[in-house]
Parts: sequence; structure tokens; C-alpha cells
Amino acid sequence: MSVVSEIAGFWGEGALRTLNAFRHGFGAPANDPPIVTPFTVIYEGGKVSLRFYAARGPVRHKTPLLLVYALIKRPFILDLQKGRSVIESLTSQGFDVYFIDWIPPDAADTWRGFDAYVNGDVANAVAAVQIHSGVERINLLGYCFGALLSLMYTALHQSNIKNLITLTIPFDMSNRDLPITNFADAMNPAIADTITSIYGNCPAWMMNSFFTAMNPTHHALDKYVGRYRNQSRENYAETFELFEKWMASDVPLAGQIFRELTQELSRENKLYRDLMKVGEEVVNLKNIVAPLLNVIADHDDVVHPNASKPLPEFVGSEDKRNLHFPTGHIGAAVSGPAIKKLWPEIGKWLIDRD
Repeated sequence: MSVVSEIAGFWGEGALRTLNAFRHGFGAPANDPPIVTPFTVIYEGGKVSLRFYAARGPVRHKTPLLLVYALIKRPFILDLQKGRSVIESLTSQGFDVYFIDWIPPDAADTWRGFDAYVNGDVANAVAAVQIHSGVERINLLGYCFGALLSLMYTALHQSNIKNLITLTIPFDMSNRDLPITNFADAMNPAIADTITSIYGNCPAWMMNSFFTAMNPTHHALDKYVGRYRNQSRENYAETFELFEKWMASDVPLAGQIFRELTQELSRENKLYRDLMKVGEEVVNLKNIVAPLLNVIADHDDVVHPNASKPLPEFVGSEDKRNLHFPTGHIGAAVSGPAIKKLWPEIGKWLIDRD
């Protein structure tokens, strides 16, 4: 099948989505819902706007925590609403939380790959946290794609990291148990090059299509049945609307990192095979000696648990383990059980190593 025919299926829907994006702004920060937990921005540079959420409560732990969110949607899912907020949970446990709010790439950012995001943006954010907090080694937590960035950063800059937490990380890309792998298999270099040659970056509407295709039944029907069945639950309608807003909050993915993600990670599985280069350096996971907590969502329909499970075997840490929790990919961030049980357990793990 030719490149033209393989990509043709995107055109009709893509044109409509692109027009809608211009009208409403896919992933525009201005479209975020009202702020739930107050923060201050302490640094901006590259594609990073670095937020600071101060610890609350009677205890304040010594080591600050930097959250590295994924690149493909707006980050308010981690601070969705009162009582359903990862940020609220962590600050109430006594952690100073720093949070990378990624600035969406524009037409001038097509060159940005893993090197720019890991050795540039994440490295600068870590330095800003060190300066602001006065602490040399910080805790690092990455969610999904953000976990990949965090893992790579720690392997290349271990001396700055005290503890590492990877949440639903897509590590072993050879796993073929989810629909998204069909996109990885189909997205050969010629198609990726065609997309980026036309658009520069991978457009937000296309990222939204990929994400929706991971579980089309849920997005098309199940969510509305669920809303009807749960409409009497307190605040359920508000939560549903916020979740829907987040599902439509996709942002573009810089052209170079899109090519590296689809080819070097998804198709060639280079990180898992110890062949991934970021800049001029191979990412050697054995360089990671910080304690590692690898959090796995057992019902994940985006990153299969088997894609996350092998990670502890690959790092050089002595203190390392998988933490399983019975939730889905997004439930790890917003579900009631995760907020009540998972995040306090993650906090305790960090407190024990503070």
C-alpha cells in the first residue's frame, strides 16, 4: 500500500478537526478549566512553564517532587477538582510539588526531539527546582509519556535525582495487546515523514484520533451509558464534563519527537533494547541507581501492564519494585480509589526515603 493511500484516511476528518482547532483551540491553555489548587510560576524557558505548589499541613518533607506530565494533552487531569486531585493529595501529604506545564509546540519547534525535551527542558526544570528549593537531589515522577522523559533524564543525569517514580510507563513497545500498537505498526518512517512534511508537527487533531482509537467503544458509547447510570452520584456530572474537556485538550507533538517516538521507540523498541540515543549519548538504564517505584495500572487500556512490568529488571537500582493498582490508565490520576489509596501509598514510599 502506498504512503498516499495509507494516509488518505486522515484527510476528511482531519480537515474538519483542523478547522475546529482553529476555531476553538485544541489544547490551548486559555481553554483550561478554572484553577483548582493555587500555584505560582517560578520559571519559563524552552517549552516549559514550571509551576510551584507549596506543601500544606503540619509536616513539610525535605525533598521536593517534580512532576513530568505527558506531552500530548493539557495537564489539568492531575488537578481536576477538589477531592479528585493528585496535586491536592501530594501537597496535603507535605510535599512541595513542582509541575511541568508543557507549552505546546508551534511551527518553529518541528526540530524538537527527545534531546531537546530531556537534555534541554527537563534538565532546565530540574535546575530551577534545585535553585528554588535549595536541594541538590530531587524526587522525580513521570506520567505515561512523561515517565519516558523522566526515565531518560535520570539515566543521563542520575546525580540530580534522589527517587524516581514511573507511572504507567510504555517501556516495552514489543507488546501487542492493545489497539494503539496497530498505529505503531502502520506508522512507518515514510508515513511519519509525510505527516511532518505536510504539517511540520503532528497536529492536535491527529493526536486526538490516535488516543480515541485506543478505545473507540468507550469514547463513542460507554461513557454516555456510564454518565446516565451514575448521574445521581455527587458531583458526577461536573466530573464527567471536566473529563470530556480534558479528552479534547490534545496539543500538537513536535515533528522530530513524533518521528523518534513512532520509529525508534514504537517500531524499533530501542529504549528496551539499550539502543536509544538522546543527543550523543546512549540511554543506559543501568546508570539509574536511585530507588525506583514503577506504578502499574492493572486495567490500563492505553499502556498494557505487560509493557510496564519489565522496567525494574533494567535499572541499576537496588531499591526497586513494581506497585500494582486495580485501575485504568486515566483512573490512576482521577479515580476515587486512586486518590484515597494509591497516592497516599506513593507518598509513603517517598516519605520512607526522604
